Amino acid sequence: MAEYAPRISRRTLLIGGGAGAGLLLAWSLWPRRYAPNLRTGPGEHLFNAFLKIASDGRVIVAVPQVELGQGVWTTLPQILADELGAAWETIAVEPAPPGPFCANQLIAEERAVGPESGFLDGVRRWRAREVAARDAAMVTGGSTSVRAFEQVMREAGAGARALLMKAAAARWNVPWESLDTAGGFVVGDAGKLRFGELAEAAAAEELPDVLLMRGGVDNRLAGQALTRLDLPSKVDGSARFAGDVRLADMLFASVRSAPPGGSLLRVDRDAAKRVPGVARLFDSPQWVAALATDWWAADRALRAMNPAWRVAAEPSVAGIEAAFSQALEEDDGERLFERGDLAAAFAGGDVVRGHYFVGPAANAPLETLTATVRLSGDLLEIWAPVQAPGIARDAAARVAGLPEANVTVYPMLVGGGYGRKFEVRAIEQAVVLAMKARRPVQVVWSRAEETAADTLRPPARGMLTARLGSGGLVAGWRTRIAAPDVRPQLERRLGSDILDGLADPVAGAAPPYGIPAVAVDYSAAEVPIERGLWRSGAHAYTTFFSESFVDELSRLAGLDPLSFRMQMLGDNPRLARCLQTAATMGQWDGGQPGSAMGLALLAAFGSYIATVMEVEIGSDQRVRVRRAVSAVDCGRVVNPNVVRQQIEGGLIFGIAAASANPIDFAHGRPTPRGFGDLAFPGLARSPEVTVELIDSDEAPGGVTELAVPTAAPAMANALFALTGRRLRKLPLVIGG
Repeated sequence: MAEYAPRISRRTLLIGGGAGAGLLLAWSLWPRRYAPNLRTGPGEHLFNAFLKIASDGRVIVAVPQVELGQGVWTTLPQILADELGAAWETIAVEPAPPGPFCANQLIAEERAVGPESGFLDGVRRWRAREVAARDAAMVTGGSTSVRAFEQVMREAGAGARALLMKAAAARWNVPWESLDTAGGFVVGDAGKLRFGELAEAAAAEELPDVLLMRGGVDNRLAGQALTRLDLPSKVDGSARFAGDVRLADMLFASVRSAPPGGSLLRVDRDAAKRVPGVARLFDSPQWVAALATDWWAADRALRAMNPAWRVAAEPSVAGIEAAFSQALEEDDGERLFERGDLAAAFAGGDVVRGHYFVGPAANAPLETLTATVRLSGDLLEIWAPVQAPGIARDAAARVAGLPEANVTVYPMLVGGGYGRKFEVRAIEQAVVLAMKARRPVQVVWSRAEETAADTLRPPARGMLTARLGSGGLVAGWRTRIAAPDVRPQLERRLGSDILDGLADPVAGAAPPYGIPAVAVDYSAAEVPIERGLWRSGAHAYTTFFSESFVDELSRLAGLDPLSFRMQMLGDNPRLARCLQTAATMGQWDGGQPGSAMGLALLAAFGSYIATVMEVEIGSDQRVRVRRAVSAVDCGRVVNPNVVRQQIEGGLIFGIAAASANPIDFAHGRPTPRGFGDLAFPGLARSPEVTVELIDSDEAPGGVTELAVPTAAPAMANALFALTGRRLRKLPLVIGG
């Protein structure tokens, strides 16, 4: 059974004396090796923290990332199975338990090290990895799953492969290095042996000093469009989500929260008590709940309570936009990125300015916030859809007044909500209610509550300035952004700053072009609305700003938007190839007046994408995307079908947000009350989508969030080509 030893680069230890030496002395006291805590069932044999092999031939992969629909329960097992030499039909999946092995060290590093490199960056990265491992910081987000765990899963597969070959070599009395694996067998001149037949003996073998990684292209699973492991159970209904959990003597609860900063004025308890099946009522200044023998009775009782709230603030989108404009006019903000001499680039010529505004956007996941809690003495169990199990555990422990060791979280399949399922509000409510009722409690937020208490993508305003030089090239570029900082609210709600790297308010603001002088300035602008992480984060608005502005500049330069971009991508050949491929596949027509075609590109999450869209305006005066084509370079592709699914889903997600009804506020809450009020496009309004994957041997990049930011600017640019009118606000409203 292998232990875990974090990889530490020697160069990170070579720093001077003083504070640095003291830091390293303190860190040298930390443990460097950990034992796996993965449990085995009957007939199962433990090989490492991610792998068990059963005597009946099953290969069970423990996945350290949560399945949100992004396919991680397929891609990570596929990586391990490929290196192991397993047969895909023998692969089973289970969630990995919390432990140092499962820490997402990539997210920890990105939080620890900012955009500016410095002398101590190596030490900061090392410290971040160590903290993440020690705290078992399991986090699913930021399109990091494959990037963070590809090497780990390969090593887990290679180690188990070596042990299996050693066990077979002992039987055949041959050098283990002379053997190979394929299709679930160890193979050699003497024949072949099933993994299951060798599992018990192999698990007792010792790992070699050097792992031998598989070579060649035969009998490989990586790169194949293998069937997703999570889909059959989702199709036939046997997949268990948090709302499917049933415990003995359990009560069901529906809840309603106060608007941000508000408090409870009154409830009608007598009316609620008359609802059949109601068992208990609960109210506090910030939220109320009804518990019953079934959820429908609980929700009826909650509506009968008819809570009235004191409203602390009355935000409006118009007021927010005006405040952001004022902030940009009065304050230059904090410079977060700079390249070249911007003052020199702007000197001696006219500059062009573009002003853009992005309104708040809903998460609107299919699965609302949900949690089931059982308190047995001083032991607390939680079943919930969680993107960060450690954050959920710590929040529950704080509410219950219990040590963290007394709390067990069972991460369930997540029914959508990239970023939304970091939130722990439903878990905290379920813990409180279970303590009050002294019975297991399941909290399920109604669709109305999910919409009203959503943690929205925050609004943002961008003021972009550029100067065109000779030949139409951009000589200088400045982006100024006014937006609320999500991080303080996240830290307050979650009790952790581990997600700060995912909540950078200017992520992607520096355009991916070879512009000599670039600057990005940020003005933090507070707004009285609950905001949180959203699929693709700040890239959703920074890309809209940049790619819309580039399109405007191309028109001023008198150049085709494609040619204008290409001439600035000489130092970014991967992105240039994506752009050229998307234009070819999408039959780009130059984007001339009346063409109805627009494009946008993005470099983020270690990947590259270019998107071409063709739009039309319906009889209802809504924009509709008829066709979308994306070319993607995400490095080595583990499963092309999964990548295409994520790009397609990301485009639809971005299109929906860009074409939905605008969100405003009334009585301190968002005005929509459900999917119908948001007016997301249905199947009839969804476009034909084509995704072209570009072959690459580079390290894998992320794709789950990659396509989302390209949708809105491609749509806006296409609308300009069609109508001659530049829409600089999101969502895109014709005639607004």
